[in-house]
Amino acid sequence: MAFAKASAGAMADINVTPLIDVMLVLLIIFMVTMPIQSVPVDVDLPQKTDKPPENPKEPPDPIELRIDASGQVFWNNSPTPVSALQKMMEEEVARDPTNQPELQIDTNESAEYGVLAKVLAAAKNAEMMKIGFVQK
Repeated sequence: MAFAKASAGAMADINVTPLIDVMLVLLIIFMVTMPIQSVPVDVDLPQKTDKPPENPKEPPDPIELRIDASGQVFWNNSPTPVSALQKMMEEEVARDPTNQPELQIDTNESAEYGVLAKVLAAAKNAEMMKIGFVQK
């Protein structure tokens, strides 16, 4: 077997060690300088119980809340001002706080987000626990 003799010219191999060093330093700099954006979200998860409820109650009829494209709110198909929603929700919760009706919110694609935000704020302030979004 014959081996070729290496020429005395310049090497054609690339030395990647400095490149790796620079990349690791840049990675560490970006990791340190990047702000941590973790916002905690409170979620009430169901807790484990040893005995289930003895007499499960029949859930009440759901509340159908519809927001149309003009921002008008309909409570079970009757027009309702947004300012009256919180009181109506509080009355529903006060009937039986342990067996609340589900609030089913249906919004039009063209509806303003501000109206939906007011509805959700009213539901939170009224302590409604069952809120769902539906699309018909």
